[in-house]
Amino acid sequence: MDEEGANTESADVPEEGDWHLFASASYGSAEAEPTEVLENQETPEEEWFDGDDYYHTGGSIDWDAPPCPAPLGIAHVIKIGACDNCLHRIGGRRVDSTGAEGGAILRAEAHSRDSELAKVEVPDLCPLCENLFEDVTNIVDRIVESTSDYQYSTMQFGIHLPKDMIQSEDSIRTKHGAQGSKPLKSSFVNSIQDEISSRIQGISFVKDSPDIMITIDALTLRVDVDVRPIFIYGRYRKLERGIPQTRWPCRACRGRGEDCDSCEGTGLQYNESVQDLIGEPVRESMEANDTSFHGMGREDIDVRCLGSGRPFVLEIKGPRVRETDLEKLTDDINSKSSGKVEVNSLRWSQKREVSRVKETRSEKSYTIRFRVEEEPLADEVVEAINSLSGVVLEQETPKRVSHRRAAKTRKRKVTSISDVIVEGSEIQFSLRCEAGTYVKELVHSDEGRTVPSVQEVIGMECEVLWLDVEDIHSD
Repeated sequence: MDEEGANTESADVPEEGDWHLFASASYGSAEAEPTEVLENQETPEEEWFDGDDYYHTGGSIDWDAPPCPAPLGIAHVIKIGACDNCLHRIGGRRVDSTGAEGGAILRAEAHSRDSELAKVEVPDLCPLCENLFEDVTNIVDRIVESTSDYQYSTMQFGIHLPKDMIQSEDSIRTKHGAQGSKPLKSSFVNSIQDEISSRIQGISFVKDSPDIMITIDALTLRVDVDVRPIFIYGRYRKLERGIPQTRWPCRACRGRGEDCDSCEGTGLQYNESVQDLIGEPVRESMEANDTSFHGMGREDIDVRCLGSGRPFVLEIKGPRVRETDLEKLTDDINSKSSGKVEVNSLRWSQKREVSRVKETRSEKSYTIRFRVEEEPLADEVVEAINSLSGVVLEQETPKRVSHRRAAKTRKRKVTSISDVIVEGSEIQFSLRCEAGTYVKELVHSDEGRTVPSVQEVIGMECEVLWLDVEDIHSD
């Protein structure tokens, strides 16, 4: 049988990890974000002030002032030290400019109404954002530099803000800001996006399936760039035996490769694989870091895969180029792997198709040839083998895969048998059967682990010579 089943190559599609710590749930939304609550911890006592406990440069702050956009509310926010960005963000007044420029206009208007406001000493840190908006240009510089070598058109952001900052900002904004004013996180994201848009043409910001994902830690100003993989669907035909489907680590050094005489430092048990015969031309064309291969099952290393080929999805990791001519790529792969592997039906794909391909259970057609000890009577052999058409096999886990497959008995149906040929002591036939059938064991019985078997019905020991996958009926 061709070893159908779980592909050892995992779908590396970067896993989400701690992405929820960075996610900004309200890109551009004017709705207030809920205050983050720490589970299983007591809520700290809230610190209260009245107008007599707190003085700023000799003037008492009116903590009972109405919220913005009332003039007294804007004056209060100025007195507690809001920066121009935050003043515009929570002020609730429409002005001709946005961000810091818009806040400066609100501040100037407030000063014209109350000249004493101009004398208020500005604190070192804005109580709402801790001067975070001053770092926007620095952050965008790092993003532009880190992504300059990559082709992309869509980007997604995740921002990690300290919880105490979120809670403090939410408390002030909820009490003193205008209704519906933007939370700090979404406003910070918007400021970054606006500056990126002014410096990079043709960029759009998305929440799903971006070309590039940016995560920013506001506490340390660390910027991480994750170039998302590209996926290509296709079918491959393996024309030569002795080629594994995916990379096979060296048994001696377990893939390390260093100073290993067995693999001559390659780290591979076999120098060629379907994965690399297909993946290397793609990797070179798209200037990528690496590839992962996700096939609809797999054939044994000594089994060819013919017909229309086996469906697969190739995952291209860290591509610098995201667009290429798939027809030209098909010709390039088939030229470089001539006589070994061919591909067809290449098209762009998505991560979700990896699961579909790996989980699809399709019937398959095979041709198998085997040898018996003595030349049999042809008519009797043909009749005996044809009698297996339509039977349901009971197959225990074969010895050859018992080290990596659970010990269990599987029931698999032989849909049809045809074209039985007897040539001396060699016999050949074609069959169509259910996904997951161990076809080699159907012939030689694996010491009785497969019942019934060809060996049982013809009464002779059988030695498999070769096996070909003729078609995978996935469409």
